[in-house]
Amino acid sequence: FCNLCNKNIIKTICLKKHSEDAADSNNLCHIEKAYSTILSELGEDVAREGLLRTPLRAAKAMQFLTKGYKETTQDILNDAIFDENHEEMVIVKDIDLFSLCEHHLVPFYGKAHIAYLPNKKVVGLSKLARIVEIYSRRLQVQERLTKQIASAISEALEPAGVAVVIEAAHMCMVMRGVQKMNASTVTSVMLGRFHDDPEVRKEFLALTMKK
Repeated sequence: FCNLCNKNIIKTICLKKHSEDAADSNNLCHIEKAYSTILSELGEDVAREGLLRTPLRAAKAMQFLTKGYKETTQDILNDAIFDENHEEMVIVKDIDLFSLCEHHLVPFYGKAHIAYLPNKKVVGLSKLARIVEIYSRRLQVQERLTKQIASAISEALEPAGVAVVIEAAHMCMVMRGVQKMNASTVTSVMLGRFHDDPEVRKEFLALTMKK
């Protein structure tokens, strides 16, 4: 590229970044006002010292907890998929996850266990955790989260099979409603050979659930 082209590219990137920052700032302002309204409707005095910056802090926290809406698997996987003559099972287990239940906007948290059977392609292991992060940082239900993670890996790698198991505790069951402190929820999605071959599925579950 000539210097002029480079300058135009840099200018375009800067303008896009400035536009995104302005939109984020505007959204933050609206969310902050909404939290202020909620606190007032709950009977709180938003002008008291302890709550002066709470609406802003809560707004920033909510933006962080839902940042997965602005991220895609393509963004993180483009340079992390490699040709490799490996066909045996790859497992990454005990991936910590935190998400917000879309029904009550309270947390659920736990661990994800992921396996795939490579079809001449492998991915950097940390990227599997990043995929979990992208989809968990959205308003979710655990069933959909499990399926989205499995589908994203399947689409990116085109493996012979993908398996995802999530074990999580839901604060909507602990803090309200039935208030069952020790309840946990397990969801799974099996694609390809993990779905079709009982022996492959059994091997995955044995390796994953082994403490």
